[in-house]
Amino acid sequence: QVQLVESGGGLVQVGGSLRLSCAASGSTFKFNRMGWFRQAPGKQREWVATIYSSGSTNYAVSVKGRFTISRDNAKNTEYLQMNSLKPEDTAVYYCSVDYTGGAWDSWGQGTQVTVSS
Repeated sequence: QVQLVESGGGLVQVGGSLRLSCAASGSTFKFNRMGWFRQAPGKQREWVATIYSSGSTNYAVSVKGRFTISRDNAKNTEYLQMNSLKPEDTAVYYCSVDYTGGAWDSWGQGTQVTVSS
């Protein structure tokens, strides 16, 4: 069982930046994908970004050009650098990993990001 712990959330003003981290433990699996999702109040959880074992990345249209996902395989950690933050980025952010090659297998507990205008 993989445990994921997010950190780095907080309160930031419009246009500011935050860097989220997600540390994975309890597994020797190689992660096919690592990703970030978010859920705003009253809305469904939505996908934000994915990074594959190859290093290739994908982003939701709403964050492309502003957010950057990265990973440190040696530390089993993924990151989400968020720049030019907007009020609509306010949400609980969750990290997730895929090590079975199918669905997202494990989830973190979430970290709150609040962007004030």
